Amino acid sequence: PTLKLESSLWAVGLSRLAGVDEVGRGALAGCVVAAAVVLPSDIDRAVLTGIRDSKQLTRTRREALVHVIRAAASAIGIGAASPAVIDRLNIRRATALAMQRSLNQLDIEHVLVDGLPVTELKEPQSAIVGGDRLCLSIAAASIVAKVTRDHWMCSLDARYPGYGWSHNAGYGTDFHLRALRELGPTPQHRLSFAPVRISKR
Repeated sequence: PTLKLESSLWAVGLSRLAGVDEVGRGALAGCVVAAAVVLPSDIDRAVLTGIRDSKQLTRTRREALVHVIRAAASAIGIGAASPAVIDRLNIRRATALAMQRSLNQLDIEHVLVDGLPVTELKEPQSAIVGGDRLCLSIAAASIVAKVTRDHWMCSLDARYPGYGWSHNAGYGTDFHLRALRELGPTPQHRLSFAPVRISKR
């Protein structure tokens, strides 16, 4: 990822840009989490060496880079939508809500969002397919969102042992699916998701 997209917007006077990304959309349990990261227009690109799509990084590397991002960013916002909200709205709308909640914490002029346009967002936006691989602001947001959610899932693992959330982050691994069959769903499971519905029968 580079600062090419950010630089083109900074050049026309949009100095307050936020890259936004989400994590947890496909999980069976836990919140969907979004992060918004604002990088300063005068940032030294070298400071951001190693930042890329969170899925391309190990947990250890993400944990190290999140400190770099927090030190370098002008501002960071984090938003979430709970399993109950996901069940009520559906995952697409809940993801948009989590993104908007992250943006509500910031004073920005324009959003760089990964993937397709998110029509629910109030702010002007540029949607970039593969944005977490192309745009440093979005890549940074993907790391912040991933580390934040992983920490939350580790804390939930202590409250609801047996599902392996500290390792699988609530995704449908064989271990998690077996635990669902044996233990049933928790209040942190998304009851509208098919594997969880099946486990309730």
